[in-house]
Amino acid sequence: MDGLALAAAAPLLIEAREQGYALGAFNAYNLETVQAIVSAAEEERAPVILQTSQGALKYAGLSQLWSLASTAAKAARVPVAVHLDHGTDLSVVWRCLRAGFTSVMFDGSHLPMPENAALTRRVVEVARELQVSVEAELGRISGTEEEISVEDREAYFTDPDEAAWFVRETAVDALAVAVGTAHGRYRGEPRLDFARLEEIARKVKVPLVLHGSSGLPDEAVRRAIGLGVAKFNIDTELREAFVGALSGALAAHPGEIDPRRLLAPAREAVKAKVREKLRLFGSSGKA
Repeated sequence: MDGLALAAAAPLLIEAREQGYALGAFNAYNLETVQAIVSAAEEERAPVILQTSQGALKYAGLSQLWSLASTAAKAARVPVAVHLDHGTDLSVVWRCLRAGFTSVMFDGSHLPMPENAALTRRVVEVARELQVSVEAELGRISGTEEEISVEDREAYFTDPDEAAWFVRETAVDALAVAVGTAHGRYRGEPRLDFARLEEIARKVKVPLVLHGSSGLPDEAVRRAIGLGVAKFNIDTELREAFVGALSGALAAHPGEIDPRRLLAPAREAVKAKVREKLRLFGSSGKA
């Protein structure tokens, strides 16, 4: 079967919300993680969002990582959107749009809301001309991911009325909300504010996104999907799977000097984790 063209995220998210499932958005850093994510999606027959961060682009190079991601996505037998996660630097957002990303996130959540809205609207206007989807964030999620670090005291939950205003002002395709998730590893079991999420979903008609979804209990994920969440970002659990398998391979084969033999188990561990999440999100069999 021939591969598909790169997919825009917005139609996939709208369909997911309408049909009561969610898309997994998985962070990739290198060849092995790109291959693992796309292969898992193909085997599960699931649409997927392959995403990368400013930190990953800085590490690997935008053109190099884009080449890996776009090549794998174009050859895939399922819809794959390539997404910039947490684009706080507008220059990086513009570079990703020029490169061909089919979805970008402008994260102005650290800015005063009027400034966040104005800059987000500017990104939307440019992206619309390119038929690229735009995600934004309102509220601040605690924890650390890549170059984003928010202390607990600086985090705050999304206000439903402000969310409704923000979406009207910016015309974004998806909105990431803060209702109790956190980047990185959780200290104790996360407790989501489902009442707040339900109110946001009543007032905001675009698909909702939860960042910091690694480690969320399965029941919380299912409940969030029922309340309008159509995209879950997964990063930490993939890192843990990759490093855990790589450490195991190094320990089991201390004399091995072929990187392929050490990285292959790490790739398979990431693939297994992605398949697990796709089933949980209900997106398996939707492509």
